[in-house]
Amino acid sequence: MKIFENIINHKINTITADELLKYAGQFNISVNRQQAKKIAEYLRGKKINIFDNTQRTQLIKEIAKTAGPETAREVNKLFMELTKS
Repeated sequence: MKIFENIINHKINTITADELLKYAGQFNISVNRQQAKKIAEYLRGKKINIFDNTQRTQLIKEIAKTAGPETAREVNKLFMELTKS
């Protein structure tokens, strides 16, 4: 299971705005291009482990500051979908 987590975390830490929009669409999560760009810029190179509740919570708070609380909730939904086992 650890390899699965590593793959997802790597993708999160290197995601582009276009990829984020694609995943949001797959999971019916509302994120616009400008928000996706801001979020992807924030995530790039952060080495965040979204499987760690503390790190994910802190990340969502930072996304809320950058893109707004509603977008942060939507991104959290996406993260929750990705971390389901």
